[in-house]
Amino acid sequence: MKKIMFVGPVGVGKTTLTQRLKGLELSYFKTQAIEFYDAIIDTPGEFLQHRKYYNALNVTATEADVIGLLVAASNQMQTFPQGFSSLFNKEVIGIVTKIDMADKEEQIEKARRQLKAAGAKEIFEISATENEGIDRLQAYLEAD
Repeated sequence: MKKIMFVGPVGVGKTTLTQRLKGLELSYFKTQAIEFYDAIIDTPGEFLQHRKYYNALNVTATEADVIGLLVAASNQMQTFPQGFSSLFNKEVIGIVTKIDMADKEEQIEKARRQLKAAGAKEIFEISATENEGIDRLQAYLEAD
């Protein structure tokens, strides 16, 4: 299985997605530090939201095979700067979270465009709470 590092703002669903992929009960708690699991690295949202932590993301990425950039479909703010993926010398994918909370298809499309502009090569659309799109992401992570 590919080891993935999740990067995204506070509240985007990194920890919930981690719990879903690991088959754990979904329960919210605020990630305060980088959490290492066997095939998942869950990073605090502040590491993206404050440029001074970009170096910590870069160093931690050496432990991962792939970087997952997360944007919530329900969030209309710009999350990642254009070309953000160039920070990493790894494959970068995009994950649109909370698709069940999008009012319109345009919200999901806006999230897709943002992830593409950040440098994500492939986009996955998921709802961790509704278990939607998880199988496709899981298959990608398990593929060689």
